[in-house]
Amino acid sequence: MKKVILLLIGAVAIYSCSSDLENLNQNIKDPASVPGESLFTGAQKNLMDQIAEINVNLNNTQLWSQFLQEATYTDESNYDQVTRTIPQSHWDVMYKDVLKDLDEASKVISETTYTTDALNALKPNKLLINEILSIYAYSNLVETFGDVPYSEALDIDNLLPKYDDGLTIYKDLLTRLTVAINALDTSKGSYGSADRIYQGDVSKWKMFANSLKLRMANLISDIEPGIAQTAITEALDSGVITSPDDNATYSYLTADPNTNPVYVSLVLSGRKDYVAGKTVIDIMNDLNDPRRPLYFTMVDGEYKGGVIGQESTYANFSHFSEQFENASLPGILFSYSEVEFILAELAAKNFTVPGTAMEHYNNGVAASIVYWGGTPAEAVAYLAQPKVNYLTAIATSTAATPWKEVIGTQKWLSLFSRGMEAWTSIRLLDYPIMAEPVDAVSGYPNRYTYPIVEQTLNGASYNAASAAIGEDTAEQKLFWDVN
Repeated sequence: MKKVILLLIGAVAIYSCSSDLENLNQNIKDPASVPGESLFTGAQKNLMDQIAEINVNLNNTQLWSQFLQEATYTDESNYDQVTRTIPQSHWDVMYKDVLKDLDEASKVISETTYTTDALNALKPNKLLINEILSIYAYSNLVETFGDVPYSEALDIDNLLPKYDDGLTIYKDLLTRLTVAINALDTSKGSYGSADRIYQGDVSKWKMFANSLKLRMANLISDIEPGIAQTAITEALDSGVITSPDDNATYSYLTADPNTNPVYVSLVLSGRKDYVAGKTVIDIMNDLNDPRRPLYFTMVDGEYKGGVIGQESTYANFSHFSEQFENASLPGILFSYSEVEFILAELAAKNFTVPGTAMEHYNNGVAASIVYWGGTPAEAVAYLAQPKVNYLTAIATSTAATPWKEVIGTQKWLSLFSRGMEAWTSIRLLDYPIMAEPVDAVSGYPNRYTYPIVEQTLNGASYNAASAAIGEDTAEQKLFWDVN
């Protein structure tokens, strides 16, 4: 009998120990599930961080737009994409930290039953805003790489997704965007304070989506003019951004890790890695541009930029002005001035838009100057200069297509600090002409090359995509870059 009792006690002890061990393996500090709203906020921040980033490990486009020059380590200014595996960093952020989080946010929100009918009524708008940001992210991937995984992307059970044709993706994105715009209910709210761009204002999200549609239509206007004109008309009829008050800007905070990533690179890092690029300084000096003190500091009484691709001692050159060292400087995803320059381009190409190319050009220049701290009077004086005045500049341009040089230069200047969009504008308009870096490892980068890991782990899809776009090189032009 004693043996039976001892065996029972032992069994109970073993069970208790096993139960205790299982309890020890439970994570009691982190939540068992994450709200869809939190996933959305995280994806929104990851997207804005990557677009605004100047860290050479993550985003080289401000260097390729020649707004900046590296002070000491010059690989990226010389178009080296491989040493720091820049394409992999961008690919990972956009697919994993933006698109997958937005996808998961939509799944969670769809499955959530909220505590009131009023909160449940916000679900459709939340899902549509997720869709709009996903379209933005995919359009960026296509504009950056060309053909990319799309129809088979985001499936964790498919580790070898095929790459879809870039133009096919772009057309589908425009269709999806139209559906989302038409479905937004501006009489209701959405994310509220979880939305760091528009604080849940659905009317402004609709303007953003229409502006994105306008931008995408402009990008393919040389190869698909019919599709482009339809999208342009629909976007304008539905309502694009028409004021700086409607800019899509992300609200950063003053404390790390929620500060603007530029502040992290310029201040928190304790490093002095960047000076102004000679290309932008020389053009702004030639135009007597009133944005020089808004963008840059002076050195020895002048604005001076580092030679592209060459080491440039920090103390000897201009660098970012003080406002860019502000931890809470808003990140810009879309601006009124960009909309105006897109309309100027479309008018110059004879697409049907209200107003003239000159009117939209003037609006874009003035909006940029005032946004960064200049005055309307400075904008008027600047636009009166022969080299800036639209009609005079067009008449004296020696470019094969004068409007591309005139609009392209001012659009590029207005996109300062927005490397991704400035780089796209340079590739689309071919102006301003970028300087050849002193030790360039390639011609001007027209795209990011595919990540090395794709070559090794997803070789069949990689090889098919490389052949489809022409070849996997930096110089390979993408489908929309035909003129």
